[in-house]
Order: sequence, then structure tokens, then C-alpha cells
Amino acid sequence: MQKVYVGMSGGVDSSVTAALLKQQGYDVTGVYMKNWSKDLPGFACPWKQDYQDAKRVAVQLDIPFKMYDFEKEYRQKVVDYMVQGYQAGITPNPDIMCNQEVKFKLFLETALGDGADMIATGHYARIQNGQLKAGLDVNKDQSYFLYRVTEDALQKSLMPIGELSKPEVRAQAAKMGLATADKKDSQGICFVGKVGIKDFLLAELGPQKPGNLLDQRGKVIGQHDGALFYTIGQRSGLGVGGGLPYYVTGKDMARNEVYVTTDLADPALWRKKLDLGALHWINGRPEKGQYLVRTRYRAPLVACTFDGVSTLILDDEVRAITPGQSAVLYDGDVVLGGGIVC
Repeated sequence: MQKVYVGMSGGVDSSVTAALLKQQGYDVTGVYMKNWSKDLPGFACPWKQDYQDAKRVAVQLDIPFKMYDFEKEYRQKVVDYMVQGYQAGITPNPDIMCNQEVKFKLFLETALGDGADMIATGHYARIQNGQLKAGLDVNKDQSYFLYRVTEDALQKSLMPIGELSKPEVRAQAAKMGLATADKKDSQGICFVGKVGIKDFLLAELGPQKPGNLLDQRGKVIGQHDGALFYTIGQRSGLGVGGGLPYYVTGKDMARNEVYVTTDLADPALWRKKLDLGALHWINGRPEKGQYLVRTRYRAPLVACTFDGVSTLILDDEVRAITPGQSAVLYDGDVVLGGGIVC
């Protein structure tokens, strides 16, 4: 009997993952990964509640349960990566880094060293023959966040709910009487729950130096409260009242300036050519040719041409392409990999 360690976050998705694998005859152990426990101003970290919820489900399923403390590594690999990215003026994705460095590297290595044959997670994605595929529920598909996982890791991983929709997962949990059946999904960035990214950065870095907001004609129209808080395409939170809404088109960290426009057709808001860095291909670099690309989570797939090295030419212009975010390449429903937008 194969021994599977299931990453149980205290949510319904990982709870049903553990239950399904037990039904399928695996020797299942539940593992809570303690990645973040720090309270933030006005918000208490929910990790203790999540841990208790995961443990409660493990008791219901009559499976062993343990906790891995990855807080130190998570701070270094995910949190510091994110904060340094914002300080450099880009918009990084901590969820992608968490999957690369923690769930499918640190957790996998620790579990295998602890006697597991495989790990499992509650991701809405599918693994087939060492390939990563999109989840069948297009509204919940999380394959975008998983493009930096290696083929070796996929060979030792299971994602059983990738075949299901979210309503089906909820129904399964209710049918099994799981304690987390009605628990709401967590919101916000991956490690701070309901705290927004700006509040988190303020807690980490403190208030930032104000600077000028300049419109498309180079006219100073107001002040920003820290250039690192602004991302390409952003509309809300600019503090510029009256008239047409403004959208962020760029920023200069050295000059501490943020550039905005009222023109949605402004060329600075749109891109057709993407140069990618920090490339990662799951099953080897794809050949030059036609593929599909997703430029942010839940963004529609866009047809593109890959040059076989590191450049994508999109069939249609896409708005608010943001340096630091990931462009993920698909061949049908198969995730090929991708890179960080330069």
C-alpha cells in the first residue's frame, strides 16, 4: 500500500483530498505545514484555527496527523522574495514561489525522508504521466500557480480534486460529514489571509517616501504614498479625484515617480511582445511555434507564438502586463512552463 502524505491546510479542498485518497486505498497521513504565524496590525493570523480544523478532519478520517514547521524557510524563500520584488519595483507572485520552494520541494523532500512514497495537495489541477494539466473546473483551475514545479516532483505527487468542480468538492465534503464542509475559502495573499498586500508591505517596511504622480503629458497631478505599492493597470487607490479615472502605466523607482493615464488606449497600457526571464519548463523546453499563454491568474488564454528561446508574440494585445508576474505557456490543457515577465 502506497504511503501518501497529504498537505492539509484546514480548508475543504485538502480535506476532501485526504478523504478521497483514503477511499482509494492509500495509506494516508495528514500534514499541516506551519508556514506563517505572525499577527499583523488589526488582524490575527488564523493558523491555529486552520491547524485545529485540519486535525479535526484527520480524526474524522482516522488517519495519522502531524505538523511540519517551515516558518523559517518560508520567510526566506517566499516572503523575502516577495518583499524584495516590490522594493525593486516589480509585482512578484508569492503563491507561485510557495509551490516551487515549499510545497513541491521542501514538503516533498521532508515527507519522503519521513517515510512517504508520495505527497498530495488540494490543488485544482491534474497530473498525468509526469505532465501538469489544467483542472477541469475552469473557474478554479490553479495550474497557473504550479508552472514552476518540476517533472520529478509531479511524478511523486497527487492532485485528486483536479478532476472535480468546486461545487462537487463541497458536496463530497458534506456527504462525508467533514468538519470543513462549509468553511469559507481563504482570501488575500497566501500567507496573511484577509490582509491586503499594501497593508502587509506597510507592516514589513513601514511608511514609504511620497513622490509625484505624472499623467500621460508629463504633468504632475498628485502625490503617491510609495511607488512600490503601485502596479501596472491599477485603477483604485490613486487618490486623484474628479474627471476620468486614472490607470497606472509605469513607475521609476530611482526617481520615485508613478506614471498614470486617463486613456485606456494608451500604448503604455498594452503589450503584444513579452520577454521572459527565470524560465522554467516542466518537460523540457518547447519548440518554436503556436501556443496559448496566460499572463495572470484567471486571465483568459491568449494565442501566441513562442520563438523557441524566451520571447512570446501575442496574437492580440493584452492590457496591464506587469513585470514580475508570470506568463504561463499551455499546449491545449497541458502546462509547458513559462517565465517571469521582464
